[in-house]
Amino acid sequence: MSTTWLPCGDYHQNYQQDHAWFQTKFIKGKMILLFFILFVGLPFVSDSYMLSVWNIVGFTILGALGVQLLIGFCGQLTLGHAAFIAVGAYTSALLILEFPWPQFLIDWGIAYPISIIIAAIVAGVWSVFFGLPSARVKGFYLILTTMAAQFITVDFIITGYVSQIGGRGQAFSLPPGTIKYGPWVIDSEIKIYYMMIILVILCTIIMANLLRSRAGRAWIAIRDNDISAEVMGINVFKYKLLAFFVAGFLGGIAGAFWISNLAAISPEHFPWFLSLWLVGVILIGGVGSIHGAIFGSIFMVVIMEALQLAIMPLADTFPKLLMDFLFIKEAAFGLAICAFMIFEPNGLAYRWWQIKNYFNLWPFSY
Repeated sequence: MSTTWLPCGDYHQNYQQDHAWFQTKFIKGKMILLFFILFVGLPFVSDSYMLSVWNIVGFTILGALGVQLLIGFCGQLTLGHAAFIAVGAYTSALLILEFPWPQFLIDWGIAYPISIIIAAIVAGVWSVFFGLPSARVKGFYLILTTMAAQFITVDFIITGYVSQIGGRGQAFSLPPGTIKYGPWVIDSEIKIYYMMIILVILCTIIMANLLRSRAGRAWIAIRDNDISAEVMGINVFKYKLLAFFVAGFLGGIAGAFWISNLAAISPEHFPWFLSLWLVGVILIGGVGSIHGAIFGSIFMVVIMEALQLAIMPLADTFPKLLMDFLFIKEAAFGLAICAFMIFEPNGLAYRWWQIKNYFNLWPFSY
């Protein structure tokens, strides 16, 4: 389709046109502009603090993509995704600190990229283990199963055993210069930001392409009605486990990326509230939409940072406010979810879809 716009009554002629990344010249121009903003505009206008906020947004997007896949596209409820992020983080950290890499891989800065891939695979396999009960249970019972992943993985295995490797106690310290991509040492917020943008783009492309594949159509069929999907010949159990693997894989990438933003990692970085937070992110952003994971992450992180900035001037007069910020944050999180469930139950992605349609169809009301 070579036109700039798709006027009313003009339809795609084949599957390739219908699923093209850039269906019109206008969309291609928007994507080029977005690319320019992400790689040039935001780093130019952001100071170190703002870059750290965007890095948190990127980490949240990477974590929320896996939760969106399970809940939004496959209908598998989960409240233990932080466990798989923790597995990815600790696997990558252990590979960097303890594995006897050949010196040329260390010199070339390839050890960390390889550790991200291995960490993602390990987290995916570990996620499949806790996805096995999905063959027999669903709904509330599956929630309890995924919650068990959090307590078994983080509270028992990582805290009691993995954290003790190398005699480090509870925290794994990552010396400066440890995180490298080739000759590029990740030692500043701007470098972490660029790595985050690349990982978010790659994971989003992987997710979008999977949803357009046979597996993606099977996941959506299972979400809508698993009994009907099975009657149509879809191997429900196989595709559920595949969804858990991909979700864990994305969580492992999130964890392996997050260690680049920390001087040391400990089990306290992966509490159960992180799993609940990620579910809230996709509820606010929009369930069943990749845009939902992105918009929800931006909204929640920016709102919480704005809330903290609003409280800090009051800290001198009311010092207890700063000490109780964690509880204020949790209360604001709960209020945000309640407000969206009442006033915008379809999330920010649905509102974005309506705005796009308004401009695409203007000046025609239909």
